[in-house]
Amino acid sequence: MADRPPSAPTPDAAPRVSPFCAFLRSKKILLSAEPPRSAADVLDASNHCWCGKNQKLRGPDREIASPELCQKGRECFESPFEALL
Repeated sequence: MADRPPSAPTPDAAPRVSPFCAFLRSKKILLSAEPPRSAADVLDASNHCWCGKNQKLRGPDREIASPELCQKGRECFESPFEALL
C-alpha cells in the first residue's frame, strides 16, 4: 500500500477551547460532556451560575460569577487548560 498524506482535520477534531474560567459552574456545565464555548453552553433557563473555587455566587474577587465576567483578564481567572501548559 502506498502511504497516504494526512488529511486535514475535520471540524470535530479541532480543539475545544473554552474562554471561561475553569471554576465557572452551572447545572448545564455539570451535565455537559464538552467544555463550554459560549454563554448558551453555560446558562440554562434559570441563568444561575456560581464560582467553584468558593461555591458562592461571587468569586474570590467579590464580583458576580457569570459567563460575561468569568473570562481572561479577571483577577481570579484560571484557564481550564492551565494544567496542560
